[in-house]
Amino acid sequence: MRTYNSTAALKPALAAFRGQAQTIAFVPTMGNLHEGHLDLVRKARTLCDIVVVSVFVNPLQFGPNEDLDAYPRTLLADKEKLFAEGVQVLFAPGVNDVYPQGMDAQTLVHVPELGDTLCGSRRPGHFDGVTTVVSKLFNMVQPDVALFGEKDFQQLSIVRKMVTDLCMPIEIIGVVTTRDEDGLAKSSRNGYLSLQHRRIAPTLNQTLNECREAIACGFDNFLQLESHARLRLLQAGFETDYFTVRDARTLKAVTDSTEEVAILAAARLGETRLIDNVRLVLNPISDWGMLADGR
Repeated sequence: MRTYNSTAALKPALAAFRGQAQTIAFVPTMGNLHEGHLDLVRKARTLCDIVVVSVFVNPLQFGPNEDLDAYPRTLLADKEKLFAEGVQVLFAPGVNDVYPQGMDAQTLVHVPELGDTLCGSRRPGHFDGVTTVVSKLFNMVQPDVALFGEKDFQQLSIVRKMVTDLCMPIEIIGVVTTRDEDGLAKSSRNGYLSLQHRRIAPTLNQTLNECREAIACGFDNFLQLESHARLRLLQAGFETDYFTVRDARTLKAVTDSTEEVAILAAARLGETRLIDNVRLVLNPISDWGMLADGR
């Protein structure tokens, strides 16, 4: 595995692969790698000849009171994991390489609507930071395929729209969420959980699945489902940012034309913010005529 710390060094190496007609898959990360990241890498290896993984803790997507300084930097351990998975290229640039003009003067990429709701409304500017750095990394790596986890379903949706809107010749692949045995979605932030909070954390996924099962059984009062879910999470010890049923394609309210719903949640246990989601393909539209207003 070759490691490159600058775009100037990376580009000729990738050009050599392209010159041999080899395809490139890209997995962007912020490091502190866990099994969820490695599942992305494993999927990438089945899709392309060359796998490129980036490790870059992006300051542009952190808010003023968020955990940028505390975010774990584990590059040596990350290298060992990526080498064991057969990754050919690790790209670990510095902030000055990604933002050579500084972040205050950085052109931002904003995806309207999808980026303004849910986590976007709770963390102003977060998704602008994500889409800006992802677009820059895409330009640096120029992959054929890029892979993202479905745990961050809103992020995945936003990246897909950005690539479509900006005519980027990249296929975006979503990979199923990797979970612990008790259902908790793998996340770098799970390491912040106390032992007590770790025991409580799977309740988030359990509540999402209960909501999905209720909808699958024909219960169509979404407002009541959401209210019940928030109460259950509160009683378990969570502080809920949101728990909502949305159209999986638009992330807007469910309508008669919705084909798949996404049930999305973000909640805090202590200082740790957890996100998760589940999805459900709906029955024929004729069975769901009352969904839009939550009756």
